[in-house]
Amino acid sequence: MPDLPPLLLSRDRLLHGLTPDELAKRVKAGTLVRIRHGVYTDGGAWRRLKPWEQYRLRIQAAAETLEKPTVFARHSAASAWGLPTIGQHHPVQALTFKNDGGRSRAGVSRHYAAPAGLQVAEQEGLLVTGRIRTVLDLAASIPFAEAVAPIDHVLRPDRARRLPALTKADLEAGIGSNYSAAAGRRIRAVIAFADPASGSAGESLSRALMHLAGFEAPVLQQPMYDRDGLAGYADFHWKRSKVVGEFDGEEKYVKPEYLKGMTSSQAVVAEKNRENRIRATGFTVVRWDWADLMEPGRLERMLTAAGAPRRRTRSAVLDAQTRP
Repeated sequence: MPDLPPLLLSRDRLLHGLTPDELAKRVKAGTLVRIRHGVYTDGGAWRRLKPWEQYRLRIQAAAETLEKPTVFARHSAASAWGLPTIGQHHPVQALTFKNDGGRSRAGVSRHYAAPAGLQVAEQEGLLVTGRIRTVLDLAASIPFAEAVAPIDHVLRPDRARRLPALTKADLEAGIGSNYSAAAGRRIRAVIAFADPASGSAGESLSRALMHLAGFEAPVLQQPMYDRDGLAGYADFHWKRSKVVGEFDGEEKYVKPEYLKGMTSSQAVVAEKNRENRIRATGFTVVRWDWADLMEPGRLERMLTAAGAPRRRTRSAVLDAQTRP
């Protein structure tokens, strides 16, 4: 997470020589942005933030104004842990230890958790649910397709934060008696489907949407060769149908770990050359981006047009004894 702009609390306005009217004028002019009641930040800096960075600052703003110690949970805890989530308009979420069904108060959505055995960690100055509890809470409460990305992520080492990979056994053990039977089934379905080979949140969401649409499971990160050697790695690979799928996230063109010393323009050229080499081997290459994933049914239509194979139904599968 990059450095976020500082917060200006209305209770500290006198330290900055500001009156309530001056605060209001600056907000109207756009030089300040009101994040929540009593909390502001620089307008220009706010507008330059990515949506997930703005969300992280909203969590920090809540933490600055809530009087009692607060344990942030679900999407808010995921933000502090650096876990990828899908969507941009999540509420600030925290725990309540009163079993009254949970409620929203002061702009924070509350969710009940039994305090016994609850593991709490401190991340970026916030109290949050532990990594395992965070991803399990998400899997229990959000759609399957959205829950895959954070679970995929924790199955890989987080080198930026020096966190080890978790195992599926670790996640299974974390379910315990913390969830209803129905929630436990939802969580286990995500864990069973999860795959650490998924390279990004976009690839995780893509794979989940493929599964829900009934496509045959692709091979992930398949090395592709031509007469000159290794052409590259395919995000999604269907050998029998000779189809390769590529998720085109912005990371590979802007983040240093993907650029590997290249400029963004050089990375675009290298990606095009890689795709041309793969096409020359006889594979159909279909590419999509976040906008395609956000439009219901679009990825399914793209893959169908490219010839990606569907899973066979049970009634269409012949065993060795019944084959002609």
